Amino acid sequence: MRVAILAPIAWRTPPVRYGPWELVASNITEMLVERGIDVTLFATGDSITKATLSSCVDHPYAEDPTVDVKVNECLHISHLFERAGEFDIIHNHYDFLPLTYSRLVRTPMVTTIHGFSSPLILPVYQKYNAGNHYVSISNANRHPSLKYTATVYNGINTGEFTFSEKSHDYFLFLGRIHPEKGTHEAIELARRCGRKLIIAGLIQDTEYYNTQVLPFIDNDTVVYAGNCDALQRDLLLGGALALIHLVSFDEPFGLSVVEAMCCGTPVIASNRGAMPELIIPGKTGFLVKTMEEAEQAAAQLHHIKRLECRHWALTRFSRERMADEYLKVYHQVLSSGS
Repeated sequence: MRVAILAPIAWRTPPVRYGPWELVASNITEMLVERGIDVTLFATGDSITKATLSSCVDHPYAEDPTVDVKVNECLHISHLFERAGEFDIIHNHYDFLPLTYSRLVRTPMVTTIHGFSSPLILPVYQKYNAGNHYVSISNANRHPSLKYTATVYNGINTGEFTFSEKSHDYFLFLGRIHPEKGTHEAIELARRCGRKLIIAGLIQDTEYYNTQVLPFIDNDTVVYAGNCDALQRDLLLGGALALIHLVSFDEPFGLSVVEAMCCGTPVIASNRGAMPELIIPGKTGFLVKTMEEAEQAAAQLHHIKRLECRHWALTRFSRERMADEYLKVYHQVLSSGS
């Protein structure tokens, strides 16, 4: 089987820091290679992989403000589709744009839908649904107007996350610093509980950071650790009493939630989106709807067994399991002849 993986090019694959879609594309690629699959990864030229790397864009556009994003996207996507005949299957991680090329080639394409950035993109997914194969990353993120081939949960490289039997006395917020991700809510919960909060992640909304986050950072009770790399992330996750994930939107998945549990750290999360599929209430964390419920959950953290969190993540959300599930999808698509 010859597989082409189309990764995004906002960041390197795998990303140095932020870049969840690139990270998932990398994890799938490396696991397929380990299984002896002939894989070509279409990503930025500085990407790192054991697969064959093919690129026409040297560096991520998110790191270079001088480039035109649409130009780089067009070059990147067309670079793969002009070689489509070399592959048995294309696995698209680049959202809806590659769908518009899909009827121009005979190679079947699997598209992982990592989320819907806006309802305005739905017409593209709807138009190309019949001739494509969509995979959702959670059951919660399925749109009723679309047909799906499977749901495959995102998998992490569990070897990058160290189990910590004992925690320190701080809460952790890890993710994009943006209103919908609940950074300010994490600050409020930590204040109510009398806990230190460490914030780590990409500042995606500068105004929100400056007005709702920065005024509370004192490097004592509230600390901003920056946009952390893999080593820093592992240390912060393993040392946390809990990951605070009070999102205000229906999140499609939540890699940081799985990463936290892999380190043995329970999660207090909003009961929205994919969170009920990721967290076992009272076993690996708590699902809450209000700040009062979050405060009550924080008081129950001592009942959580950190080893149980680790076991759940290892068995349910490893990149090995994800690769096995995608191989089933590939074989299903190829056997269907469409």
